[in-house]
Amino acid sequence: MRRFGLIGETLAYSFSKDYFQKKFTDLQIRATYENFELAEIEEVAKLLSIEQLSGLNVTIPYKEAVIPFLDEIDPTAKEVGSVNTIKFKNGKTIGYNTDVIGFENSLKPFLEHGMDRALILGTGGASKAVAYVLKKIGLDLLFVSRNPSGSNEISYQECNSNAVKWHRLIVNTTPVGTSPNITDAPPIAYKGITKSHLLYDLIYNPPKTLFLKEGEARGASIQNGLSMLKIQAEKSWDIWNSET
Repeated sequence: MRRFGLIGETLAYSFSKDYFQKKFTDLQIRATYENFELAEIEEVAKLLSIEQLSGLNVTIPYKEAVIPFLDEIDPTAKEVGSVNTIKFKNGKTIGYNTDVIGFENSLKPFLEHGMDRALILGTGGASKAVAYVLKKIGLDLLFVSRNPSGSNEISYQECNSNAVKWHRLIVNTTPVGTSPNITDAPPIAYKGITKSHLLYDLIYNPPKTLFLKEGEARGASIQNGLSMLKIQAEKSWDIWNSET
């Protein structure tokens, strides 16, 4: 029996387990998918030594921290600086990033001509895949962080209505607003949002976060992270089953 799983800190509301268990049933595959909650990343070393494992997904907050524990990193994941998929092959662990294709393919149908600037809320592991895709598309990026440190980063206090107005694409890569904390939203100046904006939230539970509701109330287009999750999950499955 093949064994797969998800590494994270708090996984009670995880999408992956239900998704893959249904896949195994539909395809009549003898396999299991487990949630591995780790209090700290150092616990991953023991987990990676389990011989029966065929593949793992990685979620918040370990997408960056897991990298030093892996034997090899795929070139895209290395450039992004974040891993969300681990393949076990010939006694080695190989890290990949399928968030890139998940975000890119789920975003493209909603992009409009003239969207040349994007606000990225958060600077964690998930933000790296988002930034990689948006740079490839050719957008100028501005990050919003609790502790800004770079020239292209501002604080939430600085994310005023002008900053919001001039960035027609706003992507939330933080966990703020995830169930059960559905009354929370990133503290930006929502009054700067117009009907020409697109708000994209990587969160999928709830399907419509307060962040998305604030945008919708002002006429903006909105998109949650469910489509991205499904695409990246299928790419993970392809990687686990490929010979290369």
